[in-house]
Amino acid sequence: MLAQQKQDITALFQAALAPLLAGTDVTANVVLERPRDPSHGDVACNIAMQLAKQLKMNPRELATKVVDALLADPAGKGLVESADIAGPGFINLRVSAAAKQAVVKTVLAQGAQFGAAAAGAGKKVIIEFVSANPTGPLHVGHGRQAALGDALSSLFASQGYDVTREFYYNDAGVQIQTLANSVQARLRGHKPGDAAWPESAYNGDYIADIAADFLAGKTVSASDGSPATASGDIEDIESIRAFAVTYLRNEQDIDLQAFGVKFDNYYLESSLYSDGKVDAAVEMLNNSGKTYEEDGALWLRTEDYGDDKNRVMRKKDGTYTYFVPDVAYHIVKFQRGFNQAINVQGSDHHGTIARVRAGLQAVNLGIPQGFPDYVLHKMVTVMKGGEEVKISKRAGSYVTVRDLIEWSGGGDITKGRDAVRFFLISRKADTEFVFDVDVALKTSDENPVYYVQYAHARICRMLEQWTGNEADLAGVDLSPLTAPTEAALLATLAAYPETLARAQTELGPHQIAFYLRDLAANLHSFYFAERVLVDDEALKAARIALMVATRQVLRNGLALIGVSAPNKM
Repeated sequence: MLAQQKQDITALFQAALAPLLAGTDVTANVVLERPRDPSHGDVACNIAMQLAKQLKMNPRELATKVVDALLADPAGKGLVESADIAGPGFINLRVSAAAKQAVVKTVLAQGAQFGAAAAGAGKKVIIEFVSANPTGPLHVGHGRQAALGDALSSLFASQGYDVTREFYYNDAGVQIQTLANSVQARLRGHKPGDAAWPESAYNGDYIADIAADFLAGKTVSASDGSPATASGDIEDIESIRAFAVTYLRNEQDIDLQAFGVKFDNYYLESSLYSDGKVDAAVEMLNNSGKTYEEDGALWLRTEDYGDDKNRVMRKKDGTYTYFVPDVAYHIVKFQRGFNQAINVQGSDHHGTIARVRAGLQAVNLGIPQGFPDYVLHKMVTVMKGGEEVKISKRAGSYVTVRDLIEWSGGGDITKGRDAVRFFLISRKADTEFVFDVDVALKTSDENPVYYVQYAHARICRMLEQWTGNEADLAGVDLSPLTAPTEAALLATLAAYPETLARAQTELGPHQIAFYLRDLAANLHSFYFAERVLVDDEALKAARIALMVATRQVLRNGLALIGVSAPNKM
């Protein structure tokens, strides 16, 4: 059902119950469900069983009174076709055919806005994802984060939220120094395998590329920040560091552009130190009384907030542990006015959740418990030619996002991006995923993104043969849509808004991929069971309207996850 129809039926139940509840302190919480067995009807409600004891009535007797009143209510005319009582007092309703068919006109009227809602109006949410260290190309794990985070951002925006997509650069610490040392070793003529090559160095070919451009005195720029010009001096480790970080940030920008992902803001970890945010957070934690000194280190009493043990904040050498700048960063997020913060990260970050949240509670700024939310994803295994691919020449130790896009597209970047995006959100984030490049290249039902896109292209091909005007469909008579395959399409179309709302609430963008496959399956079943361009003008017009609505919802869903909707395949 459409949301408005669900609200209308709920109102019918409330009106039917009103005289029965009059003079009592009993309140009714009407919950509508879909019967497990479709033969029982379209809507099920157990309100009679919930209230029978409080009203001192037999459940079936109460259900009978509710049903009689509901069917007699003029407001239900054209919406509820019939009602019956099952078992000890379940109320099952059948929605009228006209009500089910109404979704087509709703889709035609709302177009690209079908599925949008205003539940998040006035609420600001920041979704942080990818957040790769600028020490190498983006790997497939970052790709999964990009697909999940971007789709989740689009989901929240569709529900009325003010969304900020943010990339957090860990541009400080040991890994950045290792990057600079790796480039310097290359500048001195060393390479992986040499005796003088640092054991902890990065081994990918990209290190040699950075070194060559550094020697050439080139200038590089990232999508934000100042350009970096190489000094060419192999002893100038600070120039090497600055150049290498900016070089790799630019490389990551190129990867993200190929993936179709754009960020609203980039935040540098280094700025938390230079702007005094880390020191300020530590001062707040000290003032809270939740820290203590022991063995030369500063500790935070995270056990007070559900952690399994207290955690070191500042080590004996005076440096902070990695969760401290995370606490500072999330204080900044809260102070920037975000009602909700969501982090899309690898499952290896699980251990940081309790200590970051503990730090945010300890500063006593009124930050909500459970801030931030986390979507943690498991690893991606890449298969190609029937074998697992573990490394690429470009990165030296892992498969990059760019590799995956190029392989999956067979030379077509758009096709590769579509496949990678669809595949990487097609499972729940907390499940491991095997990405089979050979499947991504197939033009058959085995390839889920092809299967969905072909449903859209199939409708486009149908409509090319039609000589009518889509603008005339607004007033079409939809009553001829009575075939089982048509009913399945209508029901799936009507479920789209609810699917988006649930996926947003549950932080589960994979539900969009599931939905699109179901909608595509129903379209293909209809295509093989029925003809659209029939001689019966009324039936033809109704089916054309159904096809246009289905095409629109396929487009809407694909757009949410950043996948194209080709007209021809």
